[in-house]
Amino acid sequence: MNSKYQPIFEEFTFKSGVRIKNRILMAPMTNFASKENGIVSDEELPYYKERSGGVGAVITAVAYVTRDGKGFVNEISADSDEMIPGLKRLADTIKGEGAKAILQIFHAGRMAPPDLLEDRQSVSASAVAAERPGLVTPRALTETEIETIIQAFGDATRRAIEAGFDGVEIHGANTYLIQQFFSPHSNRRTDQWGGTIEKRMAFPLAVIDRVKSAVNEFAKHPFVVGYRISPEEVENPGITMADTLTFVDALAEQDLDYLHISVQDFWQGSIRDEEDKQSRVLLIHERVGNKVPIIGVGSLHTPDDVNKSFETGVPLLALGRELIVEPKWIEKVAAGEEDSIATTLTEDDQERLIVPDALWSAIMNRPGWFPVVKK
Repeated sequence: MNSKYQPIFEEFTFKSGVRIKNRILMAPMTNFASKENGIVSDEELPYYKERSGGVGAVITAVAYVTRDGKGFVNEISADSDEMIPGLKRLADTIKGEGAKAILQIFHAGRMAPPDLLEDRQSVSASAVAAERPGLVTPRALTETEIETIIQAFGDATRRAIEAGFDGVEIHGANTYLIQQFFSPHSNRRTDQWGGTIEKRMAFPLAVIDRVKSAVNEFAKHPFVVGYRISPEEVENPGITMADTLTFVDALAEQDLDYLHISVQDFWQGSIRDEEDKQSRVLLIHERVGNKVPIIGVGSLHTPDDVNKSFETGVPLLALGRELIVEPKWIEKVAAGEEDSIATTLTEDDQERLIVPDALWSAIMNRPGWFPVVKK
């Protein structure tokens, strides 16, 4: 191994006591490969196994916590005890290769495609439609339903513990339900769950509290609780960076193991103001990185890209598409073979890369999403 890449391989211990063997995690990426009822499928396991040998931890594709929160075709479910055996197979597969296993959990809210819902009616903080084609105006949740969903996050955490996962990541990003409660675009409530920024923070903080309560009650070993956040929204009104900095101040006091910043590029500036070029990851790290570890992510293709990001002081980094294109990314750096890391793929690479059919179809049908070289 080239000594300049040593920072990648430093061990890291989370506040909870969970230790990972290096500073790189596999980012959560939907693979559309679970069974229709949400049970982990045989097709998913080799895909994860192929990518779990090098990284310190794998954050899985997102699992929905209630049936009305399903966001994708063939998505993993954590909404009932029936899912535990399949979740255990997934956790065992990841851990069997040497990585820690973290289950990402969420509710899609108004972003749930109507065709996936039993009554074709999505729900959210308020009856305000997303500015996306094909989505219906959601029904505003009642206070009782809000409490039910909060409890569902705790129940999903208990199932992750019983299945043998090492942690959960609460998905509070990417315009899904938790973010919808924080956003002034999707949350127009006037009760305890909306209005001021403090009230818009109430739902995500309640979810965190319920998840932590489940960990305290059911976990017999150290267990990670992380939180993923999107820094801004393009909508008006929408989440601004000032909003987010206030929010991360509160998140930093929640005794979390990490904050995972969801952006397309680690160095990306504002999506609301083209003149603001400051990295959103670094702004959050500078604000609260002394209180809670930050996971950076986004367009870190090469070991030199990763090293440059580590030089900022951000302690953990996640690789997503890079590990689809090159499952042995970490192993090649460790062996001094970084020059052989693949950064493109061809239409014939599915079998070699062990990618589920539906995910491969998505890759091939979304130009620009992946660096595909036509033969």
